[in-house]
Amino acid sequence: MSDTNELISFIASMSGEGNLRVEENLGEGFVRLRVSEAERRQAKHDIQHVEDIVIEMLRNARDAGATRIYVATFKEEGMRSLLFLDNGCGVPEDMRERIFDARVTSKLESMKMDRWGVHGRGMALFSIRQNVDDVEVVASGKDLGSSFKVLVNTDVLNERADQSSWPIASKDETGAYHCARGPHNILRTVCDFSLEEMHGCDVFIGSPTEIAATLYSHARGELDASRLLFLDNESTLPVTSRLGFAADAAEFMRIAETIGIDISERTAHRILSGAIAPLRSALSRLLRERDGNVPRSNEVDLVKDRRGLKIAPDDLSRFSRDVERCFEDLAQRYYLNMVGDPKIRVMKDRITVSFPIEKGE
Repeated sequence: MSDTNELISFIASMSGEGNLRVEENLGEGFVRLRVSEAERRQAKHDIQHVEDIVIEMLRNARDAGATRIYVATFKEEGMRSLLFLDNGCGVPEDMRERIFDARVTSKLESMKMDRWGVHGRGMALFSIRQNVDDVEVVASGKDLGSSFKVLVNTDVLNERADQSSWPIASKDETGAYHCARGPHNILRTVCDFSLEEMHGCDVFIGSPTEIAATLYSHARGELDASRLLFLDNESTLPVTSRLGFAADAAEFMRIAETIGIDISERTAHRILSGAIAPLRSALSRLLRERDGNVPRSNEVDLVKDRRGLKIAPDDLSRFSRDVERCFEDLAQRYYLNMVGDPKIRVMKDRITVSFPIEKGE
């Protein structure tokens, strides 16, 4: 036996870690890894960027039967927070930890092949847990959908530097839309998925506040008010509908926390009053769709009307939401309350924005 083989045998026999990692010494410097060690190494390879986590979580929700997925994300001091809520089949209480084990899947007789490869091996959540600081099921239940929270140290797991730019969509030779330009960031990952699942699954992405406002708007539009009268609490409602149960700001804050969203009382008041508008789906925002799913051009033709600047209503709406987010920090520091939406005026040679406000107590 060579010195190398003797060394491997010695390490495997004397080290508890070696016993866990090596199944068999094959000689000539080769070993057969145990299944658990091979899985761990593959999992570390499967997730190489934050964007990989996003696509795996979206595919999981889709395979769970979700028709709506909500992604709330923000970054603070190098930590990327991701919250995924969906209206799929949900996770039973006794499976909330076990689903993060390798090879655990609900798809015994099926798997799905899509543009990102094979899905259904029971390795996605295991791979994510191996690469992040924390991942957990915040809220779920059988047939009630799910809320997953992921916390990533971006100094360890990289993400694209530009996380604010939306991709540009165009048609290929077959007439199908695809993302033609833009950084391969989280937004593009969501848009790629939305285009792939155009007729089956809508994705909404924004800040936690924007997602809370969107969940509330959707829930209030879909919940039967008479049903709410006979509920003691929101726990029997689908996860994505629970904010619709809130009767006041305090209750809104409490319910939001149970599904993974932390907001202030002031923000809760603004959502309940309708001051924060719900998001459009990522697909709609990407294609600038109007009612009837007719894509509109996102180009402004200044040649047709030289008397002044013409800006598409959808672009004005997006700009309004952007400036409102910028105003939010100032409002919190100086106790300002915005009364209504920002007022935007487009004139011949300027664009002006005003914020109707009242001084808070």
